[in-house]
Amino acid sequence: MINYSENPDLQYHIQVGPGDVGRYVILPGDPKRCEKIARHFDRVELIADSREFVTYTGFLDGVKVSVTSTGIGGPSASIAMEELVKCGADTFVRVGTCGGMHLKVESGDLVIANGAIRMEGTSREYAPIEFPAVADFDVTNALCNAAETLGQRYHVGVVQCKDSFYGQHSPEIKPVSYELMNKWEAWKRLGCLASEMESAALFVVGSYLDVRVGSVFVALANQERAKAGLPNPVVHDTEMAITVAVEAIRELIRKDGKGNK
Repeated sequence: MINYSENPDLQYHIQVGPGDVGRYVILPGDPKRCEKIARHFDRVELIADSREFVTYTGFLDGVKVSVTSTGIGGPSASIAMEELVKCGADTFVRVGTCGGMHLKVESGDLVIANGAIRMEGTSREYAPIEFPAVADFDVTNALCNAAETLGQRYHVGVVQCKDSFYGQHSPEIKPVSYELMNKWEAWKRLGCLASEMESAALFVVGSYLDVRVGSVFVALANQERAKAGLPNPVVHDTEMAITVAVEAIRELIRKDGKGNK
């Protein structure tokens, strides 16, 4: 394809080149979270700040690692992953926020996705809808182990991914309310844990590119708990999800160093 970048050595959107990032990359949505995540690294350097894509690279246990923000939703997340893979990355942990759906998911809990409902558009341009969006087993296990070690309450299961934030939060006023509301009830009956916007695309693109992808989220709140009259405070702190992601990468580094990729 045509290289649209002004600098042919850099990827067009993220403005990163080969050698600028480690094989392990944390993917938050919010560019402002990148600096917060990078504080967990040693010898950190700001690599690029382009559009919604901010990239820092540093080291964990002597191994090069990076963080790149993806913005909101599947399209920009898939762009970031495609370009990061071209620069040498092969292991990704999505860190972000979600809204709880299952009543057992309380505000502040962690949700680790082992699969995602493809109710978004990006993944359909990579794979037929029959193809599942599933997380990498090793990355998922590392995230669970990290949450256990840190004593953090967490849940593992399927999350729902959509493109419209307000389609979730005010579906009754949308022209396709009949579809949004009926499918939401179906996801709940199937035990879906939470709703977010990136994992389905990242999991499917990861399958296509043959790279490892996992996701961990903090539940901001749970609208279903609110409807049921259960406690439902709003929690914004993402530090524990970040710490779990960092510790999971440390575990993967140790295992990969022993030849168990």
